[in-house]
Amino acid sequence: MAKALETVNVQYPADVRQALGESKEEFAREMKTLSAVKLYEMGKISSGKAAALAGMDRASFLLSLGNYRVSVFNYTPEELERELAEARARIG
Repeated sequence: MAKALETVNVQYPADVRQALGESKEEFAREMKTLSAVKLYEMGKISSGKAAALAGMDRASFLLSLGNYRVSVFNYTPEELERELAEARARIG
């Protein structure tokens, strides 16, 4: 079952995008990624939800965090324990 999608329209001065030298599509993609990174950094959404928001898989999202100087290790204690348990299960 496909998840419902919603759209957000953001107004911005055209000179901001132009100063970055980005096309409208590039700027929209960057805005999506930046919002996902910030929400993840603030602990408001998981890395999986942030990746979905950014339009990428979780591994790619986690790898991209360094570009924004955000730590991959932004886990709640519960998330960290779950990740560790999954890693232990994989190695035997």
